[in-house]
Amino acid sequence: MLKDFIVTEIPEEEDLKAKLKEERGKLFASQMKIKEAGLPVMVMFEGWNAAGKGAVIGKVIRNIDPRFFKVATLDQEPSEEEKRYPFLYRYIKEIPEAGKFRFFDTCWMEEIIDGVLQGTIDEETYVSRVRSVNVIERQLCDNGYLVIKFFMNISRKEQKKRLDSLLKNKNTSWRVTDADIKQNRHYDDILEVYDRYLGDTNQSRTPWYIIDATDRKYAELQVLQFLNQGIDVALKNHSLNVPILQNTFPMEKVQKLADIQLNDKFLTDEEYKIELKTLQKELKELGKKAYRKRVPVIIAYEGWDAAGKGGNIKRITAALDPRDYVVEPIAAPEPHEKARHYLWRFWTRLPKTGHITIFDRTWYGRVMVEPLEGFCTENEWQRAYNEINEFEKELYDWGAVIVKFWVQIDKDTQLARFTERQNTPEKQWKITDEDWRNREKWDQYEAAVNEMIAKTSTTFAPWHILESVDKKYARIKALKIVIEEMKKALK
Repeated sequence: MLKDFIVTEIPEEEDLKAKLKEERGKLFASQMKIKEAGLPVMVMFEGWNAAGKGAVIGKVIRNIDPRFFKVATLDQEPSEEEKRYPFLYRYIKEIPEAGKFRFFDTCWMEEIIDGVLQGTIDEETYVSRVRSVNVIERQLCDNGYLVIKFFMNISRKEQKKRLDSLLKNKNTSWRVTDADIKQNRHYDDILEVYDRYLGDTNQSRTPWYIIDATDRKYAELQVLQFLNQGIDVALKNHSLNVPILQNTFPMEKVQKLADIQLNDKFLTDEEYKIELKTLQKELKELGKKAYRKRVPVIIAYEGWDAAGKGGNIKRITAALDPRDYVVEPIAAPEPHEKARHYLWRFWTRLPKTGHITIFDRTWYGRVMVEPLEGFCTENEWQRAYNEINEFEKELYDWGAVIVKFWVQIDKDTQLARFTERQNTPEKQWKITDEDWRNREKWDQYEAAVNEMIAKTSTTFAPWHILESVDKKYARIKALKIVIEEMKKALK
């Protein structure tokens, strides 16, 4: 791509000024349309050092109300704390809300390229990270984002000229780093790395726009033209459905909920006490080992209302060091969460390496609650199965232990527990009108859960059913599964 880039002719000065004025006006007029349509716009600027990324961003944002944009400037090298999260974590945290712009003065490209050049990223890691980038960019577009990517291109000669000019002035010489000089010295070799990355991540929905940045005004014009074109197309297509991708992940065979035997899954009080003590002791040691080896653990709970998720979680956490875990109770999304990709609020709650996060309700609301309550379109929830599998594969490849529980009871057991809660003053806070309303949709929810489990029980993140008519049995089974999965990862 970059090696084949043809430099275009710069317009005459008067023509350039007129076109700049026109494009600036278009962007100014578009911002209210973007806000009204709830279109999130993510603009990435990459390119050669001294190509003028910051200067162009500064000129572009002058045409936008400051309330509607933010500029993200991330360090090329992640901090030690950021390295304890998945590669994409620090970037996904910065994605814009609906109706707003987020401009990135370099994004994930620079970290990958720097790793390749420094030799800290091998070929396998490069391929994996490129795949992750392509997946998240596609997901963002599929979920209503406009993603625009610019590469600011200058020749080796032009870069040398700009660096020399900066070095001659004592007020600007500090801006030239050893990395800038090294890049110019090894321009041709770095061009090969840039060119490969641009080709590997040039997708139909998120193409690269190579900007001839030799002339600063012309660079601004090109950026504005491509940005305005992208906004126009995105506004026209914002409400259109996008393709539902075929699942390509290996799956586990699963039973339907109705075929799961519940009545023979019981423990006596004595059996329960003995096993609980033994298993919690074992889990405590594994928790210490996971912390020492910096293995992240994600435990996800879904299940029927009154199935016993809370008590189950308590028996897990009772065995862990309170400094090493967090329980995330997931309710309806807050406005700032609803305004972003639905997985954003889970990305931002991930554990760092060595820690454990337990989700009480999860991202699976997208394919259970939201469709049944009309909170998303059919295209959105049908598409979500593959998106969730991709999300969990990203976590698995990062090295996380992923344990997913469905806590299963029958309809009669739920009714008995609802009635007990309603008739017991100290438990009445646990029962709501919504619980009763959801119960009326039992059959619909059961069908949704069956489909969910069938389509997302991958070999790397399978579902585990906890038979919970006897809560004691379910708690012991959960402990055994968590221990088994942690042992596999900690070998």
